[in-house]
Amino acid sequence: IYVGLFGTDYGFEDAHGVSPTEHEFDRATQLEKHRLIFLKGPDGADRHPKMRALIGRAQAGLVRKRFATSAELVSGLYAALVQYLEARQLLRFGPFDAARCSGATLDDLNAEGMYRFIRVARRSRQFPLPEETPPADLLRHLNLLNRGRLTNAAVLLFGRAPQRFLISSEVKCAHFHGTEVAKPIPSHQVYKGTVFELVDQAVDFVMSKIALAVGTRAETVQAPVDYEIPKEVVTEAIVNAVAHRDYTDNSSVQVMLFADRLEVMNSGRLPPPLTVEKLRVAHQSLPANPLIAESMYLLRYIEKMGTGTVDMIRRCTEAGLPEPEFEAGAGFITRIRRAGGKGQGRGSGRATTQETQGGRRETTQEGRDTTQQLAKTTQKTGDTTQEGSGKADSMPTRDRILSLLRSDPTLTRAALASRIGITPEGVKYHLDKLRKAGRIRHVGPTKKGHWEILESESPRS
Repeated sequence: IYVGLFGTDYGFEDAHGVSPTEHEFDRATQLEKHRLIFLKGPDGADRHPKMRALIGRAQAGLVRKRFATSAELVSGLYAALVQYLEARQLLRFGPFDAARCSGATLDDLNAEGMYRFIRVARRSRQFPLPEETPPADLLRHLNLLNRGRLTNAAVLLFGRAPQRFLISSEVKCAHFHGTEVAKPIPSHQVYKGTVFELVDQAVDFVMSKIALAVGTRAETVQAPVDYEIPKEVVTEAIVNAVAHRDYTDNSSVQVMLFADRLEVMNSGRLPPPLTVEKLRVAHQSLPANPLIAESMYLLRYIEKMGTGTVDMIRRCTEAGLPEPEFEAGAGFITRIRRAGGKGQGRGSGRATTQETQGGRRETTQEGRDTTQQLAKTTQKTGDTTQEGSGKADSMPTRDRILSLLRSDPTLTRAALASRIGITPEGVKYHLDKLRKAGRIRHVGPTKKGHWEILESESPRS
């Protein structure tokens, strides 16, 4: 930015009769700099003829303001700089989600997704618009247009590829077998899509990797399913991170599942007057991205009463878990402890056992399909073990077995079961499959031998 202060005098002239002030102005013009010109004194001021000529040259298309005192100069310059930054969307006076999304048009939105939104919102919150409402009318109703242009919220809610415009609006999920971040990461996913898709995918990632118990059909037709961390708690933590994050920050939402805890991190900050302590009681709802929050409310992802964190605390307590921990600093962290501290007991990711009339059922933490239904169980009745769903669900378990055997070839079935979180019978099943596929072999006595990894690419059955 070039700032020119033009007064009454022209200044020292070089051999060509040009002053430093005019040289600077010419150079800024040549470099196509944004130029702000401030004139000292009134129009009728007695100015040097060359200064009058310079001011005349600077008139066309430039910001020109007059000042009489230094205070007026500072105030005028400040206002001009703010306008410059706002025009380039480098400074916002409103929420990020209400700002225009540069380059985005209606063609970048998923019309079918918008029709689905209306259908669900009508059922969930008595949304007034009919299902056949055109996309542009829906955007206007939801205040997702800014002077006729798409807002960031419109792209995040309904975009075909939101990350094309807002690259950091993704969610990174990782599952660690221990209690610290360590490589190699056993399971890692980077999810893209709308805010609704991000939440659904991230919740599914967590729920597919934590322990669950399947009850009996003694009282209901459908056997009850009980996750070690209530699904509502996981969903609330992830929804808060996606809805209230700082989208101007280059970092992504991170969801990390450890043996002893779940951590959900985002770049958002608590708005005044909220504090970590106030999150533990009913509080005022102050969304960082109100347009996004409103649409998520219409689909019942969130409520407007500021009770989400209170509900998390209540549900964790009812499930026998410690209360969630909230940490506010450079970003915001929600930490949910798994029962048993370091992965022991119900929150360990190990199989949860319940007695049934026909024998004993042991359910692993592996697998759910995309509709959050149980996709894989290992059932044991007497001495018979059966595998539920297809090969794709068992692949991660076998990969984990191979990884553990590479690091320690002497591991027993019991040790592998403890590390992975399934039953020894389940480990035996996968070891047999790996042996038949030519991936491993056991050398030496049963209890004192070791495993060898055969780097065969034979297809796994």
